[in-house]
Amino acid sequence: MKIINADEMSGDDRFRQVMTTLTDVFRDLSAGREQSPARLLLQHGPSEMLISPAAWMQRGVASVKITTLTLGNSGQGLPLIHGIVVLTNINTGQVIALFDGADLTAVRTGAVAGLATNLCAPVDAGDLAILGAGVQARAVLQAMLVVRKIRSVRIFSRSATRITEFVQWARTVTGIKVTVCDSVFEAVRGAEIICTTTSTSSSVPLIEADWVAPGAHLNIIGGTHEDAIEVAPALLKSAFVAVEKSSAAQEEAGEIRAALLLGYIQSEELHELGALILGESAVEEGRITLFRSVGLAIEDTAAALALYVPPENI
Repeated sequence: MKIINADEMSGDDRFRQVMTTLTDVFRDLSAGREQSPARLLLQHGPSEMLISPAAWMQRGVASVKITTLTLGNSGQGLPLIHGIVVLTNINTGQVIALFDGADLTAVRTGAVAGLATNLCAPVDAGDLAILGAGVQARAVLQAMLVVRKIRSVRIFSRSATRITEFVQWARTVTGIKVTVCDSVFEAVRGAEIICTTTSTSSSVPLIEADWVAPGAHLNIIGGTHEDAIEVAPALLKSAFVAVEKSSAAQEEAGEIRAALLLGYIQSEELHELGALILGESAVEEGRITLFRSVGLAIEDTAAALALYVPPENI
């Protein structure tokens, strides 16, 4: 059994590997060759435990991810997410690799946002806004740098400590300068790419619809439960909305659920990433695009495989 640590999951090449493998798994999902089972949620006092099993039959692997999410951890100086991912060989039943669940989740989520950006955002989009300054914000910035030539980065976070650490990390690891903003509006105004990485549990949006510039692309990947909202559902009335799986988004994505309930969109207006990859859906030039991620169990399987197998064998 191979134990894969955080250092082995980092770097541009690794993000490209995971994005390539995710492209394949979304293609299989859209073509009906694979399914991603629903996750099991257990509530333990202040913590939530998610158990996420999935098999990728086309590649002969399966995985189980067990993660805990504890909103009060930030006040104790602890990460929001803890967990573990086990990758197995379907044919032999062997456990072939073990991963830190929080690290793999960050890479996988960043890579999914990178893939969606590559499919939806204008090729010359380079002005980036990030909401949140935690582990996921770092992964998102790295993913955006892989898929676009980022010219400027603006960030907003309510945590002064985290934002200081993020800025120092960004300058050291990526070499890019980050401008700290005093409000969400200041951060997202005029941005060509907007990424939300907050742990909000509120149904009050952080981003109003009229704050988003025409033709901008949004990656909405935060929120801690199915009614949490980061961007105003009214934005979905005019946006091209991309999701991983339509059924999962309708169950778990707060913005999607609210927009459907309010009649802003219909379920058939949700475009799966697999359909975009297969050319069955296409983004109209100049239109706002919004990718709402909920995370699928089979994405963890694909990301674990990508990080386990050498690049030349993917």
